[in-house]
Amino acid sequence: MQLVHLSLTNFRNFIRLEMEFPAGSTLVVGPNAQGKTSLLEAIDYLVATESSRAANDRELINFLALNEPGGFARIVAEVRRAGHPQRLEVRLVLDPARAEGELKLQKEILVNGVRRRTAELAGLWNAVLFQPNDLQIVEGPPAERRRFLDRTIAQADPAYGRAQTEYGRVLSQRNALLRQWRERPGDPRQLDPWDTQLVELGAQLTRGRAAALAEVERLAAPIHATLTGGKEQLRLAYQPSGLGGERDGQLALPLDRSVDWSAVSAGTVAEEMRHALERTRREELERGLTLVGPHRDDFHFLADGVDLRPYGSRGQNRTTMISAKLAQGEWLQRRTGEWPILLLDETLAELDETRRKQVLARVGSYPQAVLTAADAGLFPPAFLRTANVMELRAGTLRRIPAGP
Repeated sequence: MQLVHLSLTNFRNFIRLEMEFPAGSTLVVGPNAQGKTSLLEAIDYLVATESSRAANDRELINFLALNEPGGFARIVAEVRRAGHPQRLEVRLVLDPARAEGELKLQKEILVNGVRRRTAELAGLWNAVLFQPNDLQIVEGPPAERRRFLDRTIAQADPAYGRAQTEYGRVLSQRNALLRQWRERPGDPRQLDPWDTQLVELGAQLTRGRAAALAEVERLAAPIHATLTGGKEQLRLAYQPSGLGGERDGQLALPLDRSVDWSAVSAGTVAEEMRHALERTRREELERGLTLVGPHRDDFHFLADGVDLRPYGSRGQNRTTMISAKLAQGEWLQRRTGEWPILLLDETLAELDETRRKQVLARVGSYPQAVLTAADAGLFPPAFLRTANVMELRAGTLRRIPAGP
């Protein structure tokens, strides 16, 4: 999988950008606030037309274009997958009609000139992005970890993405019914058909997540051991919401994090989820909210058995997240047969020299990688001689000749 050409129009601080991407590593250097992170964001946005940095797509449109009638932003990429060229295009167009002073936004997705839905992008373009705020995946709320895992799986398994979308629809309908009963109590048995769908889809998502996380762990652990000089052992422990709880005075499954949920059958997961819904039925009716299911699942990063979310240092968490992202790339390659493009935003800035070399050695495994840095001095001369080095200033790129 290779990005051949990227065209940006009115995206973030880029009025216009045209850039060719050769195979191998491309290093983009330049002062802060010049658009290096936005460049990687645009490439990553093509995976599922969502940004990890923007609260909404309006933020992606250049501020000057926002004030123009019919303002828009556009990303166009020429890519190759298994040797076959494809053209991916996303347009964000502001509707000139105003509703209570707020501009409406239309998103148009085209693949080889044909309109597609976001769900149809799965697997067409894969990328792994590491950026400094990814430490929130380790340190932040469960939603950050679920998003990381879901986005990884959906790139390799379109069926998982469809199940996730359908689960969200069922969950919304069930929550609406629960809120209705909180105001006007009715027959709780009307929840049964929604419960059936929730359990079926929920078991599929839980099993998919647990299996993928176990595979990512097997890839991340040796990477992490290398980066820490063998001083830490990394584990990723999945924790399904409400499963393995008390039933008839007995524990159906152990509650500690040693449970290997990837080895638990789909039938057992579905049964546990049904019982969890039964246990929480009264509270759900009182609160008007579905309290168990994949939408509340979590997983933990453990270093030598210690949960890094409350106890990890910034250095530990950064190393852990780099290990997880590199493992994500290897997992995608194994599942799809194609290496994703690797996007590393200021990744070496807080690493010591030994870890920088180890990370760059891993980067060399990827057919294509794009890295950003404020200072090219962080990179060894051998890397700079072989990389395509570009300088970005004020939205303009220029190539820097290779060093001696």
